[in-house]
Amino acid sequence: MTDGTTPATFTAIGDPVSLPDGVIVRDEWIPMPDGVRLHTRIWAPVSPDGPVPVLLEYLPYRLDDWTAPRDSERHPWYAQHGYASVRVDIRGSGSSDGFFDDEYSEQELRDGEAVIAWLAEQEWSTGSVGMFGISWGGFNALQLAARAPAALKAIVTVCSTDDRYDNDVHYVGGAVLGIDMAAWGATMFAFNSRPPRPEVVGSSWVSQWADRLERNRPMTPVWLSHQERDDYWRHGSAAEDVGDISAAVLAVGGWADPYRDAVLRLVSTVQSPVKGIVGPWSHQYPDRGLAPGPSIGFLQETLRWWDRWLRGTENGVEEEPALRAWINEGEAPAPYYESRRGRWVGAEAWPSSATHQRVLPLAALRGGDLGPVIVRSPQHTGADAGRFFPFGNATDLPPDQRAEDGRSVCFDLPVGKSFDLLGNVLVDLAVTSDQARATLTVRLCDVAPDGSSTLITRGVLNAAKRNGMDRNEPLEPGVPVALPVQLVSTGHRFAAGHRLRIAVSSSYWPWVWPHGVEATVTVDPTASSVTLPVWTRESDDGVRFDAPERSAPLAIERVAPTEVLPQRTVTHDVETGEWTLDVDPGYGGGRVYPDGLVFSEDARETYRIASDDPESATASSRWAIGLAKPDWAARLETSSEVSADAEAFHVVNSVRAWARDGGPEVPEVLVAEHTFVDDVPRTSA
Repeated sequence: MTDGTTPATFTAIGDPVSLPDGVIVRDEWIPMPDGVRLHTRIWAPVSPDGPVPVLLEYLPYRLDDWTAPRDSERHPWYAQHGYASVRVDIRGSGSSDGFFDDEYSEQELRDGEAVIAWLAEQEWSTGSVGMFGISWGGFNALQLAARAPAALKAIVTVCSTDDRYDNDVHYVGGAVLGIDMAAWGATMFAFNSRPPRPEVVGSSWVSQWADRLERNRPMTPVWLSHQERDDYWRHGSAAEDVGDISAAVLAVGGWADPYRDAVLRLVSTVQSPVKGIVGPWSHQYPDRGLAPGPSIGFLQETLRWWDRWLRGTENGVEEEPALRAWINEGEAPAPYYESRRGRWVGAEAWPSSATHQRVLPLAALRGGDLGPVIVRSPQHTGADAGRFFPFGNATDLPPDQRAEDGRSVCFDLPVGKSFDLLGNVLVDLAVTSDQARATLTVRLCDVAPDGSSTLITRGVLNAAKRNGMDRNEPLEPGVPVALPVQLVSTGHRFAAGHRLRIAVSSSYWPWVWPHGVEATVTVDPTASSVTLPVWTRESDDGVRFDAPERSAPLAIERVAPTEVLPQRTVTHDVETGEWTLDVDPGYGGGRVYPDGLVFSEDARETYRIASDDPESATASSRWAIGLAKPDWAARLETSSEVSADAEAFHVVNSVRAWARDGGPEVPEVLVAEHTFVDDVPRTSA
């Protein structure tokens, strides 16, 4: 499968100078059964006493450049501690052969099984394999554990989920997740359009890139065509096969990350050895020092996990609490916290006997007002929701919620004595609607004595999914129904003198894509309730973590953008009533790598809606990516836009790509130009 210029083992951008003592790095190809080769980087001890256990991270994000800074912090560290740590690019991504077909596809998982088998068979391997990853790598670690390959003994899954339908970037509570259904689809369209590296694949890189661009398809139309939890979503959802997991599972999440519910579910359902950790963190590894902290010695914690399950070392990890969770103290609302105040607690099992379910009628939170409540929120409600995937950037978290509360119906509970919540709040709403389609969003806020309102957590329910996410059951206008809205889990301390607020809205853009017709919903507080998971133990149960350790990061140079734009702006055109949210996702920007690669990355997401028109919603995303060295260069531009009317979603994606195969004197050529137009009928979302 080589083109005559790429040996079976080679070095692409290895940076041996920054490696810890006693660690070597090499690049290899792993052959798949059909002859496709996956590009692989292996960090290993220089002089092991014999074969060593192997750790695998398996991603589509380009080990040669995009994840190289992050990879350099952990893979060499594991090698320094006696493991072969391996980073593999998924088929059709980075410089791996073949073509990418979809996220978590059957092809991806079959290849993953083949990678695990190959790693177990190498002479330098003991045959015991562990798998780790954050987000995508955490997803497929869980998915492969559910397929139970014999060599896979343990996994560490971070900021991931066991439910691809209702706990990923596509749907929330059965409603289209507007902010990331569009933006993440656009991001992956741009990422999958990047070229293989000439240093890895050789002189045919431009033709290989052209073939990749010819086969690349936007995924958003595919995701939108499955608006119920059907077999498409059941595939790859580890919750469907959780009983098949035999590997030991360490699940890690953060209260600022949308996937945190999965940690609680896994601790309660996995039958093999399982532990969970939930901290204050965003969508990041919890040792990296990114907001919100505090960080922990995550690599040391995982090393104990690997030593126990891959080496058989009796080190007591089984004696740790089933769930170690951070409880945030109440703080003034802010889009950024460098570090959160709070404390660690431990639960011997989950659900825990230390949690008391406190049930309150919503009428009790209305000061005795027992009459029906009308909910009809303006369409721009949700403008202050914050980012779906906080990455530790300056504007990621939700600001003061007073404006959002004013666009919602609120139920307040005065807090006479401080108490903690740990788990999922459930709000049972008794409602009638004047339309067949309606979606309700429920927010839990901590209101300080000065009136400032801090968003703690939220939940969404598309009423058509009230009896199950696989259903499509429109409402009968005027007929009362029960809507159980489960909020995403939280750990939070409400201080005496504050108020606990339940805020209900019928719109939440751009998190939730509006139905084509605006509904007026009536809530009966006398038949509605809130269930609070009150944590009753004050002790910290001896939960402690070491200070963070990492290997020296790759010596990259950050490149300032030519134009500095705000990370996040919300504007209102008073004349037209249009609201615009403009966002820089802040994935990393420009940088120069030790091998001389100049990498540029500019992205912008824009969401628009008129406050009185649900059909006016549009989500657009534009990317510009460049990779350049003295003897080659590649650049691409993509645009993606989603809009909808009452009958269908309308999706337009385009890509243009250029290459320079030679020095600066060689002219740039257009490699590909494609536009994809898709109309997807609306069913339930």
